[in-house]
Amino acid sequence: MAELNSNPQKSGRRGSSRKAIPRVDLTAMVDLAFLLITFFMLTTVLTKPKWMPVVMPAPGPEGAVPETSTMSICLGKNNQAIWYIGQPKKPLTTPKQISYGNDLSKAIYDTEMAVYKRSGKGIFVIIKPTDHSRYDNLVETLDDMHIFKVPTYAIAKITPQDMDMLKERNIY
Repeated sequence: MAELNSNPQKSGRRGSSRKAIPRVDLTAMVDLAFLLITFFMLTTVLTKPKWMPVVMPAPGPEGAVPETSTMSICLGKNNQAIWYIGQPKKPLTTPKQISYGNDLSKAIYDTEMAVYKRSGKGIFVIIKPTDHSRYDNLVETLDDMHIFKVPTYAIAKITPQDMDMLKERNIY
C-alpha cells in the first residue's frame, strides 16, 4: 500500500497532546495511472502501414511485346542494377549499370519517353530481382513504375544471361 506521510513540525513544548499524523492512501491513484498508461499504449497507433497494390496478370495466352519497347531491370547487390532494352541473349542497347534513386528514375523516364516518341505506345518493363538484391530496392523500383505511370510492368525470374551480366560487373 502506498502512503504519503508528513512529519508534523516539532514545537518547543512538551505535552501529552500529540497531533495525529495525516495519512493519504495512494493505491487508487497508482492503479489509475497504470490503467491509463495501459489504455493509451493499446489504443495508440505508432505507424500506419503503407501499401501499394500490385496487380498480377490473369492466366491466359501470351502476347507478343516488341523488343524495342521492352526494358529489363536486373536488381543486383550493393544497391546496384543493370538495365537494357531488348532480350537478354541479344540486347538492343548496351547494358548499363546504375544505382538506385535518381539514376534509376532517370533511366526509366528517359527510356519511356524515347519509346513513346518512337512508337506512340507505352513501355513494357520487366523487373528481375536476384537472390542478393534487397527488398527495398524492389519496392523502390515498383514505386518508380507508379510515379512515371508505366502502363505495363512485370516481376520475372532472372535468367542465366542476366546473372552473367551482373557477375561481370561484380554485383551478383
